[in-house]
Amino acid sequence: MQNNKVIINGQDMTLDDLVMVCRHHAMVEVAKEQIEKIKASRAVVDHLVESGAVVYGITTGFGKFCDEIISKEESKKLQRNLIISHAVGAGDEFKEEIVRGIMLLRVNNLIKGYSGVRMAVIDTLVTMLNKGVIPVVPEKGSLGASGDLVPLAHMVLPMLGLGEAMYKGARYHGARAMELANIPVLELTEKEGLALINGTQVMTSVGAFTVYDAINLAKISDIAVAMSYEAQNGVVDALDHRMHAVRPHQGQMDSAKCIRDLIEGSKNVSRQGELRVQDAYSLRCAPQVHGASKDAINYVKSKVDIEMNSVTDNPIIFTETGEGISGGNFHGQPMAISFDFLGIAVSELANISERRIERMVNPYLSGLPSFLIEKGGVNSGFMIVQYTAAALVSENKVLAHPASVDSIPSSANQEDHVSMGTIAARKAGEILENVRRVLAIELMCACQAIDLRGDKGLGKGTKIAYELIRSHVEKLDEDRPIYEDINKCEALIKKGELVSAVEAGIGELVF
Repeated sequence: MQNNKVIINGQDMTLDDLVMVCRHHAMVEVAKEQIEKIKASRAVVDHLVESGAVVYGITTGFGKFCDEIISKEESKKLQRNLIISHAVGAGDEFKEEIVRGIMLLRVNNLIKGYSGVRMAVIDTLVTMLNKGVIPVVPEKGSLGASGDLVPLAHMVLPMLGLGEAMYKGARYHGARAMELANIPVLELTEKEGLALINGTQVMTSVGAFTVYDAINLAKISDIAVAMSYEAQNGVVDALDHRMHAVRPHQGQMDSAKCIRDLIEGSKNVSRQGELRVQDAYSLRCAPQVHGASKDAINYVKSKVDIEMNSVTDNPIIFTETGEGISGGNFHGQPMAISFDFLGIAVSELANISERRIERMVNPYLSGLPSFLIEKGGVNSGFMIVQYTAAALVSENKVLAHPASVDSIPSSANQEDHVSMGTIAARKAGEILENVRRVLAIELMCACQAIDLRGDKGLGKGTKIAYELIRSHVEKLDEDRPIYEDINKCEALIKKGELVSAVEAGIGELVF
């Protein structure tokens, strides 16, 4: 990152780079040292065409048509037809940040010098990113093998003056958007259409943003449970570092430390035997549960880091030997399994959070007024927010069913095993949004419970969290449109303000 510019080289892109370009609109520049590699790769493709070599997708058709030889005269039509025939997406459209991520990741793949495209193709994508011409891309239609063919084809359409694109907040025909941005449209030549759509960049973009946000959400989970410790006079002995050192899973140890740091100095929590011997699992086992999710998220992040900087084309061009070798790097299975794992890991953060919510609103478990309202009956208080949390948690259980265990053969059984990785990534993203809402509800309930029980003195971190939430959401004395409060609390999570405020006060929450 240099002066609001991200320089990419195909080797070391990070999640932070992705977010800077796609959420914060940093400019993109291709590292100069990659240009010769790109040109050398293109020279191999030109030689293969001139020599009449039989290479998949360069001098042959695609999929089941791989045995159909294509003449040099028809090669440009082949590449154009590939794009227009494959752009058959369905459903809602991806958010702009996701499409920007798809474009950025595709560029990062192409500049490695194994794809055989002209520099003009890369320059067009980079210019579109920098000027804000963002293709309209439907969410559904990818099988996650042979790459994300369908959505990636929609990404390419505006490059050819086709399809639709967003530009400066308005939606245009692709040709018009490119004209308004003063970007020339392209005529693709040998290999280029295939190089643009044969890869895992759609599932990786969706999953990468989910991983990035899941890291923040895991920290929020620790803040939420610390607030629940304050609200429920939690027994802190279960957080003793010695307890976790003898079962040294990194995530578990990290979560226990985060919670200890957050409640340091609290006078609301208790010790073993003072009020009770031990807490219910949703408090006592929070480090074990949150920690397992953290370990899973870190595993998935490691896979995303690899995939963002990988070559996922077919065929792959090797300049050293002048070969174009057909293989299966486009297959999304490594990411499909990872994103299924991510969905499961994130959903568990809400599962245990909802149980803590129940313990606070249930007078038989909390010792507090029913549903955290002093004048119950005429007021329902927090009764129904638990319903919402339960509904979201239940929905997540459905969404967490793995997509990667499914496969439907395609292309006349030539492509007889597919990953469904993009479905896995999209599901993980939906789960994350549900979890964020549940955690917002827990934080609100905890603040209300603290107010009702009487604050004897909050911990260093929980005091910061409580004061920030209360600056946006007042104590509930009688019923009001509570969804507005939930929205405000959720916004503090989504924008990163809650984590930032806490970390500014007590130091980084370990992840």
